[in-house]
Amino acid sequence: MQHKILVIDDNTDVIKALKILFLINDIDCEGASSPEQGLAMLQSQDYDLVIQDMNFTSDTTSGEEGKALYHQIRTLNPDLPIILLTAWAQLEMAVELIKHGAADYIAKPWQDDKLLSSVNNLLEMYQLQQSQTRSNKQFKLKRDKLSAHYDLSGLIFADQAMLSLLETATQVAYSDAQVLITGPNGAGKEKIAELLVANSAYRDKPFIRVNAGALPAELIEAELFGVVSGAYTGATKSREGRFAAADGGTLFLDEIGNLPLTGQQKLLRVLQTGEFEAVGSSKTQRVKVRVISATNANLNEAIARGTFRQDLYYRLNMIELRLPPLAERPDDIIPLAQHFLAADKVLSEGAQRLLKRYSWPGNVRELQNVIGRAELLASGKQIEAADLGLSTSASTMVNHEFSIEDITQALDKHQGNVTHAAKSLGLSRQAMYRRMDKFGIKR
Repeated sequence: MQHKILVIDDNTDVIKALKILFLINDIDCEGASSPEQGLAMLQSQDYDLVIQDMNFTSDTTSGEEGKALYHQIRTLNPDLPIILLTAWAQLEMAVELIKHGAADYIAKPWQDDKLLSSVNNLLEMYQLQQSQTRSNKQFKLKRDKLSAHYDLSGLIFADQAMLSLLETATQVAYSDAQVLITGPNGAGKEKIAELLVANSAYRDKPFIRVNAGALPAELIEAELFGVVSGAYTGATKSREGRFAAADGGTLFLDEIGNLPLTGQQKLLRVLQTGEFEAVGSSKTQRVKVRVISATNANLNEAIARGTFRQDLYYRLNMIELRLPPLAERPDDIIPLAQHFLAADKVLSEGAQRLLKRYSWPGNVRELQNVIGRAELLASGKQIEAADLGLSTSASTMVNHEFSIEDITQALDKHQGNVTHAAKSLGLSRQAMYRRMDKFGIKR
């Protein structure tokens, strides 16, 4: 896509020179010889960048006209990159506008290579920014549509990976299909199961949960299918199993990979026929239960080892929902942290940056625990990075690339002091300057 630039300058020779420069470099350029004409063109057409003069009246050198035009353009389009064409007399004014969001200033007479470098960097960043803005709008529309039509069970999410998962989950929730939820411990698999039930035909029926990973292997069958008195040592009375309790509703089997082979055989039979016998009984019971299962294990590897039945896997896995670890959905981290945070507490910018950079091996459960601990340790209402108690070793951190907004906001906050801005982002001065060069930021 060819970029389009608008040059606003009362000197037609300047406009002609810039048109030729950009035409040679495959950039479309149009000119306006007055602020009024420039503003009218901005209202009627889309541009990717504006280059504007600072003075438009003869014998005027204050730069006030350029300042007024800059703020009018900002009102029309707050994100449009603007380069200021200045003479040395207006340098102070240009620096002031840089602090208010101007992208760059170029002194007259300009150097073509320097101007082109700045323009190309800004056009690239603006294109990325516009793409991100469109993506954010699409995300919000899809999320709002999902929230309007389905019960999302209080799920907090802002990442595209979770939106895609929930779109699939809500689509299959009303069917009788067996669903297998896969993902690491602490990622929220049970919450996805709750969402499936809330949007199913069984939402007002029993919803029974069993964590197969928390039970000894010899007790899992009794837990699922029930046991009659005297079936084994310690079975002093008969007890109903979870399948019987879930009859007409849903049974959630967490950590299904821990089920022993004998239990797997019985489970397969229930899924195929709806029939089973309690441990120690010859009486057949019949139930109608939708099974949702979950595991953090690789069941294909378990099948290869002979510890999990392949036919059961295919029966359970009519629909698989893969829940990504928290590190793979980074946009969820801060919304979840703020959800877990007490109403009278806030996260500092440094704390938020550390949360986003941490790798979260314990996933959402670890995040909840970290926030709870930080609330107890924080000396005031604001939680600082040090209160989080997170390791900052290379093995626990993920690469986090800062955006142009991160860099410019840090510089603005510290009045252009590169050393302090870099420190606030956890960067060295050299690393800060590299990113400023990358984004074409001049300070």
